[in-house]
Amino acid sequence: MNMEARPTKTAADEGFVKAFAEAGAGLPGGANVKAQRTAAFGRFEACGLPTRRVEQWKYTDLRSFLREAKPLAPVPGAGERQRAEAAGAAFAPVKPRRLVFVDGSFVPELSDLTKLEEGLTISSLAEALTSGTPDVVSRISESNVSQGDIAYALNTAFMTDGVVINVEAGKHAARPIHLVFAYCNEKPESVFVRSLVTLGAGARLTLLESHEAFGAEDYHINSALNLDLGEGAEFDRVKLGTDSPKAIHVATTGAVLAADAKLRDFALTLGGTMVRNQAFVTCNGTGAVVDLRGASLLSGRQHVDTTLVLDHAAPGCVSRELFKSVLDDESRAVFQGKIMVRPKSQKTDARMMTQSLLLSETAETDNKPELEIFADDVQCGHGATCGALDEKLKFYLMARGIPADEAEGLLIKAFLGEVTDGIASEGVRVALAGVVNAALDARG
Repeated sequence: MNMEARPTKTAADEGFVKAFAEAGAGLPGGANVKAQRTAAFGRFEACGLPTRRVEQWKYTDLRSFLREAKPLAPVPGAGERQRAEAAGAAFAPVKPRRLVFVDGSFVPELSDLTKLEEGLTISSLAEALTSGTPDVVSRISESNVSQGDIAYALNTAFMTDGVVINVEAGKHAARPIHLVFAYCNEKPESVFVRSLVTLGAGARLTLLESHEAFGAEDYHINSALNLDLGEGAEFDRVKLGTDSPKAIHVATTGAVLAADAKLRDFALTLGGTMVRNQAFVTCNGTGAVVDLRGASLLSGRQHVDTTLVLDHAAPGCVSRELFKSVLDDESRAVFQGKIMVRPKSQKTDARMMTQSLLLSETAETDNKPELEIFADDVQCGHGATCGALDEKLKFYLMARGIPADEAEGLLIKAFLGEVTDGIASEGVRVALAGVVNAALDARG
């Protein structure tokens, strides 16, 4: 990241310093983990929360959004756990294996850990850190995937729980795994979760992830997912964000792909006052394939930021990025996508596209695509479009007896259809279509 002069400490900065001094020693992990926490927090102290002066955060001033450090989430009580029983309903028709987290804490009694498929192991991150599992301890280092990102450093410092999933070489987890994150504490809180997924050579896994509020309103989430995909492994993830209208959610995905590995990732964002989904993906092996997609349906003063850094570090890799936003009222969408092609990464095929549909004159979209190409035998490109609904198409539908609101809804669904059609599972596509339909109906 660009090193800038450290801004004056804010109340939030001071709050995190106080929280780490008071709670740091009690966070899970032995001496090695605590050393990594301390080093990561040292980076945060040196830089503070990102501002517009940090290039990667130019359009999303986290310091202005996060004005105070909310207390670290406590262990959920019986009431919070009971409310969380209804969480994750959107994906229920797919019948996934549910792993439930209430206010960031893993809740085994609400989760399904029975009859795990051969070659599949699941444990909580807190358990792995406490027991000192060597590969877990070695993989939480912020230098592994984040390129020095401060939000990720803050996650490393405060991470309390999450999930550790391993699929052995050649094995296939037949049932999707659903990470259910429910926020149920009625008091303001900060939640820091970290999950690690490792797929051996030729292994396959589908991961669903949902974030939703059940009683919580004013909360801050900092989540991270580390992926390590072996040769020929295949990983699919679908993330659904329906956070509280006051929630701040910063999510980091760090992925490393070996030769011929395939990563497909999709995120649908509807909730939260400020959401940033950032991904750092490295194609380390020849023939790796990356397909990153996302959609946002925004209103009010919502602010959603998608930031990608895709590093083609090996030859013959393919990447596709397609992101679409529908914006109403005074909402704002940000897209920053950077594709880097290393000198020896010949035969790279990389394409990136972002498209925005503005439903009001006060909505805003900011797009910043970047290409850094140091090889000469490549196919790389990027594009960005922005526009309003096609009034001719709307009139065409209305002329056939379709009410104006319904006509708009059909056009919005058609606009989003291209990005959702890339989801492999038909059941998941249908589930997300239901979520989108409900959101459009709520618009009136």
